[in-house]
Amino acid sequence: MSGPGGVGKGTLVSRLVERDPNLWLSRSWTTRRRRPGEPAEWYTFVDRARFLARVAEGGFLEWAELAANGELYGTPWPEPPQGSDVVLEIDVQGAAQVLERHSDAVLVLVVAPSPEEQAGRMRRRGDDEDHIASRTALGRKEEKRGRELAAHVVVNDEVDRAVDELASILQGYRDQPAPSP
Repeated sequence: MSGPGGVGKGTLVSRLVERDPNLWLSRSWTTRRRRPGEPAEWYTFVDRARFLARVAEGGFLEWAELAANGELYGTPWPEPPQGSDVVLEIDVQGAAQVLERHSDAVLVLVVAPSPEEQAGRMRRRGDDEDHIASRTALGRKEEKRGRELAAHVVVNDEVDRAVDELASILQGYRDQPAPSP
């Protein structure tokens, strides 16, 4: 699952994983500070040196430096329990890297109903105005690129409806017959 900052990816992913016991959420690493009220388990918060050491070891499926603030984000190579479907909550740049490595991955792009709502969500989570301005500008580019890559686009206008849509998309893939060897 991918999308610009402030579209509600974390909320949707949390609700979807709570609903479906066969989903396994990969926890991303980041060098940014934890936001006020943000659950500690949403990310592995590390310093830049530790992150870059993990990069040098080849420890990430995808990683990127966020142009808006210079912070690093990355997804360690997933190690899900047997029989689980892996969910990644990543930015569009990371999604492109995953699709390069795993062409069978399914990218769902999450978008806010409007740029104003996206900015409002970032304000409510405590982001400062400079950060909001840079993230919404970057978000327009990310959304355009994400629409080129995504198999599905979900507008996060109402959380329960959007989670239902995500669950339906997932079930559609699960209902497909397995490919023949």
